[in-house]
Amino acid sequence: MLSGGHAAPAVFAPAPAPAPAPATATDTNTKALVNDSPVTTAPRYRWARSGDINAFFGLMLDNVAGLILMVSLLAAFGMPAAFVVETMVPGTALGVLLGDLAFFYVALRLARRTGRDDVTAMPLGLDTPSTFGMVYFVLAPAFQDATGRLQMPVAEAAVYTWHIGIVCVVACGLFKLICAPLSERVRRWVPRAALLGSLAAIALVLISFMPLMEIFRFPVPGLIALAIVLTSLIGRIRLPLRLPGTVGALVVAGTMYYVMVTLQMPGYAPHEAVETTWMPSGWLDAWTFAWTARIGDALPYLPVALPFALVTVVGGIDCTESAAAGGDQYDTRTVIGVEAVATLLAGLSGGVIQTTPYIGHPAYKAMGGRAAYTLATALVIGSAGLVGYFGVLYRWIPAPAVYPILVFIGLEISSQSFLATPRRHYPAVALACLPALAFLALHMPGRMMPAVAADQVAADVQRDLLTMRMLSNSFILTSLLWAWALVAVIDRRLLLAAAVFAVTGVFTLFGVIHSPATTNSVALPFGPQAWAGMVLPAEHRGLVYEYAAGYLAVTILLLLWAKVPGASRATDPPLHDG
Repeated sequence: MLSGGHAAPAVFAPAPAPAPAPATATDTNTKALVNDSPVTTAPRYRWARSGDINAFFGLMLDNVAGLILMVSLLAAFGMPAAFVVETMVPGTALGVLLGDLAFFYVALRLARRTGRDDVTAMPLGLDTPSTFGMVYFVLAPAFQDATGRLQMPVAEAAVYTWHIGIVCVVACGLFKLICAPLSERVRRWVPRAALLGSLAAIALVLISFMPLMEIFRFPVPGLIALAIVLTSLIGRIRLPLRLPGTVGALVVAGTMYYVMVTLQMPGYAPHEAVETTWMPSGWLDAWTFAWTARIGDALPYLPVALPFALVTVVGGIDCTESAAAGGDQYDTRTVIGVEAVATLLAGLSGGVIQTTPYIGHPAYKAMGGRAAYTLATALVIGSAGLVGYFGVLYRWIPAPAVYPILVFIGLEISSQSFLATPRRHYPAVALACLPALAFLALHMPGRMMPAVAADQVAADVQRDLLTMRMLSNSFILTSLLWAWALVAVIDRRLLLAAAVFAVTGVFTLFGVIHSPATTNSVALPFGPQAWAGMVLPAEHRGLVYEYAAGYLAVTILLLLWAKVPGASRATDPPLHDG
């Protein structure tokens, strides 16, 4: 099963002690009736065990890597790192603090209710796909739009971008709150191959490939860290002294990195110092609700942000099932509710990345973790953001020593996307990865080479670049819709496939997907000249209409095909099997 955000470190600690033998009449684990309700009396729940040490380092460093990634990516787009650390990081870290504290309490409550002493808390942390998605598709485009089209100074543009990020995260939190009571229905509506296929696309292109570029910028420590992470977490070969693979990579590769710094090797240096204050207060400005003035500006970005929220909802359901298979029966609505409230409060406090339950419950349980590891992660990550010492971590923890954790996460998400999907739906998962390749093809040259004026590029090349932009814009939603339609075709539900393609065509008309704008903005397909800022530019209308017409033609084709005898059979297997 797969979470909306991550996979967790594989098992590299001793297996937990076997479950206690069934109780007898003389056992202390007996049941009585108090006020006509069964009450379990059992040995005291030891919520802190030695296995929590391993589990803590795995979960904590995963979240640290996510925060470092967020700050590094935004700094690469020109946003002041100090502003990010003082305004965006505290609220984001607060979401982890509140979510993991809540799961700590839920674990204690489950242990008390069941009388079991081997309950493991559900892990929670920053959603890695959302980290990339929010930066590349929301925050960076908003910042570039503010400094470019709107001609804002950098400081003002940073605040503008922050406010748009807050709107999107608050919307994600509210969306997940609505989904919490309907979580099982959401899972039935959207096929798993569609949700996990779009997640696999993010995992391969963003989570795995982008950090790989940073790793190979510093090949000696980077390859050492990558080898340690993949050998210990995927190969499941233990490190000496039973060190967690994440800690081993940080210690060995980090030491090697600073050896290279001492030798004055070109390019090796700590991050630039982030001039921040202890106990930062900038994030508290979020509670003045000045960001509500940017709700209108944030609307074009919601079609990008909300699919991430939907994926974490379904991932939370999967995580709950995974925990149940390990013996810990958590209520699905509680799990989704906790992640929703944590995300919402993070957004209201200035956070720009949503939280999600992690898939790692079975692995953390096998490490011998109970509930202390989530409590410790909550305190460390929360205090790093709120007290302000994350700036120190950001400066001195070398990226190539922790980014291999993200490569591991991307590989695990990609493989689990197939494993958790019925075999006959594998082509849909693969199809979902194709729009992400357009993003990669368009994004990487743009980062490495200076911009080239449009009139200096041949006409056919201009058309290719526009095609790649339209395929890459909102590729997450495009991937989901394409995979959903193919799943319906595979299951011979041609009417459903036609409906999905019809929706895809409508989305295309309004720029929800396939937007031709460099800012990936939505627009009306036509309208009076007075609405110029809201209407699709005339030079792009022909191609957008052609895309929409193509989807309409496919819709009509499938509607007619559904009438062919034998094209649709009610005896076919259901959408979710395996």
